[in-house]
Amino acid sequence: MTCAPADLVELGRITAAYGIKGWVKVQPHSAQAEVLRSTKEWWLARPAPPLQSGKTAAPAPIAYPVVQARAQGTTIVAQLQGVDDRDQAESMRGCVVMAARSAFSAAAEGEYYWVDLIGCDLYTTDQDAEPELLGPVVEVLDNGAHAILRVQRKAADASGALQPMLDAKGRSLELLVPFVQAHIQNVDLAARRIDSDWPADY
Repeated sequence: MTCAPADLVELGRITAAYGIKGWVKVQPHSAQAEVLRSTKEWWLARPAPPLQSGKTAAPAPIAYPVVQARAQGTTIVAQLQGVDDRDQAESMRGCVVMAARSAFSAAAEGEYYWVDLIGCDLYTTDQDAEPELLGPVVEVLDNGAHAILRVQRKAADASGALQPMLDAKGRSLELLVPFVQAHIQNVDLAARRIDSDWPADY
């Protein structure tokens, strides 16, 4: 059995069979469903069985070449090699759909895959001051109109080490930053850095 790549990215989940010829319907996790349409191989991970006695390891992902895939409303429908009838497709309901990040097609100029933004440090810049680190991007959300960066606020302690900022109840402070041209000034994926004009105290 071929080992799964180390750079698998979860892209969606199979919600149902589609038609009678073994096609599956996938609900993408984000608006970037074109990755599902363009990737030639999907890795499917079946849900872990209920725990009986002790912990049960989650089943290893299995590779399925994609014969064809297309958009169907807000979902993706696809024909996978080796899945030939509705019963087979229906048995895959609930499977997580993943693809290797290295298999993604190149993003267009000025566009970014959300998975690449996660982990980047977000800075706010002001013409009259040095750039200030707000914290790392921990998630990218979709509000229907555009992407939103969920940033975990961090600040340097007395020793200079970065620590999570907490509110009065000890909860981690977060910031939601619109990922739009009006507020994002520069994205440097190689440096894992995003510059914006979003205020730190918003």
